[in-house]
Amino acid sequence: MVTIGDNIRKYRKKKNLTQKELGDIVKISNTYLSDMEIGRTNPSIKTLKRIAKGLEISYVDLLRDTEE
Repeated sequence: MVTIGDNIRKYRKKKNLTQKELGDIVKISNTYLSDMEIGRTNPSIKTLKRIAKGLEISYVDLLRDTEE
């Protein structure tokens, strides 16, 4: 099963961004971003949309439960 955190990590790495760099872009802490990526917490829809915008993708891509 692919999680939201897995997808955030995958798209962040595709953009060659660190957690800190993405966190700075979307105005969240890299600690919170790390917690999302490892599945400790899930983002709100509002935060998910900000992350997707920062990654220049649709937020729906972050919700997909399939591996590409």
